[in-house]
Amino acid sequence: MRAVCLTLPTNRECAATIAAVGAEAAYAARRFGVRVHLLVLDSADPATYRRHAEAVAALPAVGSGAASGTDSGTDSGTAFGAASGTASGAGEVVVHHLDEAAQRGFLRDVIERSGAAGPDGPVGDQLLDLMLPDAVSYGACTNRAFLLAGALGCASVHRRDSDSAYQLLDGETVFPIEHELATLGLKAADAAAAVTEVTLDPVHADKPVALVGGSFVGELSVDIGEIRELDPDAYHQVVALWAPTGASEQERRELVADSFTGGGTDPFRHDRAVLDLPDIWRIDMCNVALDHEVYDRVPLPPATATIGSDYFLLHLVRDATLPGVVHNRHIVNYYTPERRTGAGFTAYQLRYAKFLLSMLYLYPVYSEMEAAGGALLDEANHIRADVIADSARRSAATDRAENHRRLDALDHCYRRLGGKYAEFADHLAPQRARLLDEAQADIEDFALLIDAWGPLMRASKATPADRLPR
Repeated sequence: MRAVCLTLPTNRECAATIAAVGAEAAYAARRFGVRVHLLVLDSADPATYRRHAEAVAALPAVGSGAASGTDSGTDSGTAFGAASGTASGAGEVVVHHLDEAAQRGFLRDVIERSGAAGPDGPVGDQLLDLMLPDAVSYGACTNRAFLLAGALGCASVHRRDSDSAYQLLDGETVFPIEHELATLGLKAADAAAAVTEVTLDPVHADKPVALVGGSFVGELSVDIGEIRELDPDAYHQVVALWAPTGASEQERRELVADSFTGGGTDPFRHDRAVLDLPDIWRIDMCNVALDHEVYDRVPLPPATATIGSDYFLLHLVRDATLPGVVHNRHIVNYYTPERRTGAGFTAYQLRYAKFLLSMLYLYPVYSEMEAAGGALLDEANHIRADVIADSARRSAATDRAENHRRLDALDHCYRRLGGKYAEFADHLAPQRARLLDEAQADIEDFALLIDAWGPLMRASKATPADRLPR
């Protein structure tokens, strides 16, 4: 039976989302006859974790899958699922609800068995910190899902987020996994029958579909909409700061107009799925699936407190000329209240500032990948990880002048906005040197993790059954 990993990383209360993603897992098992490993990677506080465990336990059972995953020996995993509906096979769902202690134990074991932290490589604690840092890391949480998916024998990873929900059509939930499982991993020529439109150059027809994704409807994906309401010109300046060095004013205007808007606001009415080299501007990481042939070879940047650090593989798939499917089963994006006041506001705005700084080092890598194109693939259409690592290492030497300018401009815009934004500017000012250093260290850490990733993934896939998190 084909096994896939539907993962929900979270550090906040999301019992309702667990129930909703559980329903998507059950749908996938019924519809496609697959074993769905529903992987909840839980970094929430103990009280919230317990509420999540109750939500997991309340999921109805699907198939004969056994439970796994828990916190410190407390078994909160459960098989769940069967509900009414047309099935094309007898699938099953297995839930894994892992707190950070369980995740850390798994990672330590994989790192030790991998040999990646040998005499000529990073120490084990360094790798563990990159995989499970103390701070929020969008890339690291997804990297953990990749390794666990490997250990569970999954062919793909399908990611959802805790602050999102599903659309409805005539009372029925619109699940993105419909398009993901219909096409992901298939040769593009074979996947063509399952989409509504094919614009892929036939030269790529024998390559596998490496990426399937949609976007979101609702609020902006980055919580800066209030800035647009307060001062549209300041919003333009703040968003334009993530344009590449040397971008024209027209290019900046186009970037601002297209940024963080997803699929707009129109609700789902009918399916549209396009097979091509993927338009990654129409894909969001709350609504994405990747074939294992991609993440087996290259991880995501493990940068902490940095919005957008989890989008790297989308660029890589497109630039490497691997086919993808972009669909319109958009997820509903909403904001959690803590982002808008007090410490939550400060933390979120800092993540946006670090996102801007990360672009100094990511753009050179993106440019080199785009120039290389199909040369990023070997004869078997596998991504050449060493090329990506070398590019990231070279990028670390980029002159910091542009990042100094970005911080100056951000400071000016936030002080112009006044109120809590001016207070954030005061908070940001004394941290400038540290943030500049961190941005460079983040790309260096990424290169280091790529070097270690192959051995880590091989060790994960070789995890004995009695060492899987339970």
